[in-house]
Amino acid sequence: MKQFGKYNSKNDLGNFGFSDLGAVYWNYSAPLLYEEAINRKEARIAKGGAIVVETGQHTGRSAADKFVVKTAETENTIWWDNNKPMTPEAFALLKADMLAHAKGKELFAQDLYGGADTKNRIASRIVSEYAWHSLFIRNLLIRPDASELDAYAPDMMIIDLPSFTVDPARYGCRSETVIACDLINKVVLIAGTSYAGEMKKSVFTALNYSLPESGVMPMHCSANLGDDNDSAVFFGLSGTGKTTLSADASRTLIGDDEHGWGPNGIFNFEGGCYAKTIRLSAEAEPEIYATTQRFGTVLENVILDENRVPDFNDGSLTENTRCAYPLDFIPNASATGIAPHPKNIIMLTADAFGVLPPISRLTPAQAMFHFLSGYTAKVAGTEKGVTEPEATFSTCFGAPFMPRHPSEYGDLLRSLIAKHDVKCWLVNTGWTGGAYGVGNRMPIKATRKLLSEALNGNLNKAEFRKDPSFGFEVPVAVDEVDSKILNPRETWADKNAYDTQAAKLVEMFRKNFVKFEDHVDAEVLAAAAITMQAAE
Repeated sequence: MKQFGKYNSKNDLGNFGFSDLGAVYWNYSAPLLYEEAINRKEARIAKGGAIVVETGQHTGRSAADKFVVKTAETENTIWWDNNKPMTPEAFALLKADMLAHAKGKELFAQDLYGGADTKNRIASRIVSEYAWHSLFIRNLLIRPDASELDAYAPDMMIIDLPSFTVDPARYGCRSETVIACDLINKVVLIAGTSYAGEMKKSVFTALNYSLPESGVMPMHCSANLGDDNDSAVFFGLSGTGKTTLSADASRTLIGDDEHGWGPNGIFNFEGGCYAKTIRLSAEAEPEIYATTQRFGTVLENVILDENRVPDFNDGSLTENTRCAYPLDFIPNASATGIAPHPKNIIMLTADAFGVLPPISRLTPAQAMFHFLSGYTAKVAGTEKGVTEPEATFSTCFGAPFMPRHPSEYGDLLRSLIAKHDVKCWLVNTGWTGGAYGVGNRMPIKATRKLLSEALNGNLNKAEFRKDPSFGFEVPVAVDEVDSKILNPRETWADKNAYDTQAAKLVEMFRKNFVKFEDHVDAEVLAAAAITMQAAE
């Protein structure tokens, strides 16, 4: 077996069960991976230097095809209402079959870290079939110095073989695609999908399982840092604005998607960003746009014109077009990925009903209610089969990646909020003036202004009104923001239609929260009761 590149020879793939491989390309840098991807006809090069790839039928996560190995050790620690079980025997068979499938193939291996905090990171080895997948994950996770590779020993192994077709009957899974996670032995098997995001989310899932045992809160969030050493955390699902709103030129970017919050503050899980590019423009999002015009960035499912210029308005392949780039492509990015305890928490939601105001102030109990509720809209293309926004509740703003019961994460977050006196806000980046299909998307200029006022402390000095449906506080007026937007009912031409929509959304909250009633204390129940009473 030919092996190229730098790695720890005492810890090669043979130890995991690989044999008779054609070659292994270890820890290849971006230029080398470009060459391999182009030679293998996996990709094209866009004007500006980014590499452009297509992911085939899977243009988003296959959430329904994700499984967790169920053993005596995980039986009582995994939230099985949210995670599909796989038997150890089925996992072992799948692993053996995938290793057999790999024989004779040339594979790419990257030795990386998940977690900027050295005490809480996970050494993640990712073995992939495609050169561009290797570049993607190299961009997204934390890259060790070359000197660290001699002694590198993986804690976690991800095997990514898109060409392996899964037999559902043989492995007890759902389709010809599978993401199978053994969270005890830290092995993930990905097959039947070319969507590269499955790799990074597998690392996130592993950290979500392991960190709470150490009192560290794993969060599906972006984070940034102000000049006054005031860090902020932005919770939200894909498409709600985590990347866009945290990439603020006036603040230092810590990370755009996944972080931990421990005794010493917050830390990024990743070394890169994975931003949506549909309708991306240099005017609205200059920092992200600039990354798409340079060598090293991976553009997923982006259409090129005849001159290889990306057309970010073309969603013919998917609305979930993406760019993946190293964090240092953002000029104001943190070099360490570490920041002090946050002073503000922002919970982002894309409200498809057009009911929620653009910003609301939450009490700690209300923050827990909305964190456990995790209301948003699935944005078109984020998951396979979702072609337009759909109202949904994704607890902890990241249910697909939460192996433990939400109450564990909720209790951790609430204790950290109380301990560090963190201000909490709910921000709607969704629709105003009507529901999806009638109203318009919330103006990003107004959202940025409101966030800026919240983060600098000025918004706390404003006059607030109490929302009649949800009980949270909403500012009455903010300089440079249309006051009508602050009161959603006033943006609707038909006020009775607004009242109907508001009642419908409140009822959805009420029904969704019933499953958490036995897991929260009296304060959170009281916060929930305001919404539940409004529904009655």
